[in-house]
Amino acid sequence: MDAQGRGRAGDNNVDPADQWVFDPNTGNYELRLDHAGQAPARPADRKTAGSRRAAGKPGDDTDTRPLPTQRARGDESADADERPGGGRASRRAAGSRAAAAAAGQASRRKRKPKKSGKQKALYWTAGVVGFVLVAGCGGAFYLYQQLNGNISKVDVGVENDAVSDGPVNVLIIGTDARSGKGNSGYGDAGSVGHADTTILMHISKDRSNATALSIPRDMITDIPSCPTKQKDGSTKNIPGERGVRFNTSLGQEGRDPGCTWRTVEKLTGLKINHFMMADFNAVKSLSTAVDGVEVCAGKDLNDPKSHLKLKAGRHIVKGEQALAFVRTRHAIGFGSDLDRIKMQQQFLSSLIRKLKSSAFSSPGKLYDVSQAATKALTVDTGIGSANKLLDFGTDLKKVDIDKVTFATVPVLDNPDDPATVILNKTAADPLFAMVRADHALAKGKKGKGKKSAPSKKAPPEQVRVDVTNGGGPIGAAQETVDWLQNTKAAKLSTNAGNAPAKLAATRLEYAPNQADQAATLADWMGLPKSALKKSSQNAGDRVPMKLTLGKDFKAPGSPIEAPTETPDGVQNVNADDKNVCAK
Repeated sequence: MDAQGRGRAGDNNVDPADQWVFDPNTGNYELRLDHAGQAPARPADRKTAGSRRAAGKPGDDTDTRPLPTQRARGDESADADERPGGGRASRRAAGSRAAAAAAGQASRRKRKPKKSGKQKALYWTAGVVGFVLVAGCGGAFYLYQQLNGNISKVDVGVENDAVSDGPVNVLIIGTDARSGKGNSGYGDAGSVGHADTTILMHISKDRSNATALSIPRDMITDIPSCPTKQKDGSTKNIPGERGVRFNTSLGQEGRDPGCTWRTVEKLTGLKINHFMMADFNAVKSLSTAVDGVEVCAGKDLNDPKSHLKLKAGRHIVKGEQALAFVRTRHAIGFGSDLDRIKMQQQFLSSLIRKLKSSAFSSPGKLYDVSQAATKALTVDTGIGSANKLLDFGTDLKKVDIDKVTFATVPVLDNPDDPATVILNKTAADPLFAMVRADHALAKGKKGKGKKSAPSKKAPPEQVRVDVTNGGGPIGAAQETVDWLQNTKAAKLSTNAGNAPAKLAATRLEYAPNQADQAATLADWMGLPKSALKKSSQNAGDRVPMKLTLGKDFKAPGSPIEAPTETPDGVQNVNADDKNVCAK
């Protein structure tokens, strides 16, 4: 950034880092631009085109090929794992300055900036940028007063306030686009780009914890219709699709981040407040800016697709090697995208720890990281200015790193297409309910949360129950019986029709000698203690329990009450866990 961009025209001896001094009263670096009575001038507006990357062959890193029901649309194929052909993005050289406070007054020193050739801008991938900015480095937002013009934004038809009194949900999108500086060697040159890495980050109302849900790109889902703003200012409505890959919610058919936004809301039932998006180059530039990120390999890793080669043990990776780490999957686990998500979670956790511990130890690093962030980010209009980002980051920086949990939306193999996966509703519904209820994902072993039924449980073949509909959706009783018989193997369940009266809350009536059956059914249905009604006398051997579905019932498998501990089948890791290693 030149002198005019810093608001110091005519003073070419001022290092940008020297304009930031440490305030001992707040514990933050603060901008001091009172030289000669000058106010900071905002840099010229700079817009970064939305990035798009390629579709891939089955088994490649980016697979957006048509599903069996979509073959008529044509087959996009490319190797998204090919080695980049261009040069690396270099870090902008900004003098790193240490500032100290003495006798209540901050002192500053000036250094002439180093003469350099062409300085390249830094870019971040949204999967890193958004999460790091919100969860890891709120202090960097103090720079944005100066960097307002760097920020790109998209009008998605929703403009929420930057600061909310309630929980906050931020959608973080990493596109797989080839366009953009430093990305020419990746993917398919003709691709529009897709939602390759998507994280829904939920920050609790009291800002005491955060949950980051990784959404598998190859998960089959429904994409709702969405309005998109065109270049001429008009609005085009993109029709929805059923049973398609999640990653096609962006780019495909002209969809913008608002379409991914609406898809995630439909999937999870969570209302999104804001989104952040960027492209490939983030991992390279950010890992270089912080002098490398520590990662752990549980075995020797050699992935010919991503070109990652690491011996077992701990390593510091940056630049191309860091990007190879978060893109690798063929050398770990079963070689799936789900395994790659674990690599990304390990990298992001380590990166956040690095940023928390040392990245802002000097104004120079603060300046570098903040320049990179604002130039990389594409955001919604609700946080589309420096002041709004400052307010947003200040509000959310209260979350401690040991209260941040990464989890992956649980999925199952798709029996109709082995290249894709489908939502595991049995595990996903209680997970989404838990997040909607603002419950932190439990740490440690299960069993610390409250129990909704006695611990002794009957086997499925012994669960005998009549199901009646007393306020649930039309057809809920039969749907529940089908679910119990086909999913839970409870063959002694029966549809008893409509209940004689409507109930506000679902109720399970059982006899003392049916307590083990009630425990099993309550666990399946996610019933709270308040739903269980035990009679005073034992029942006969063939007398069924009575389950009445109330107005609080949504669907079988969707818990009536949100759990207080992580459901079975949900992969998760705490961001402060330093012992996670890729295997």
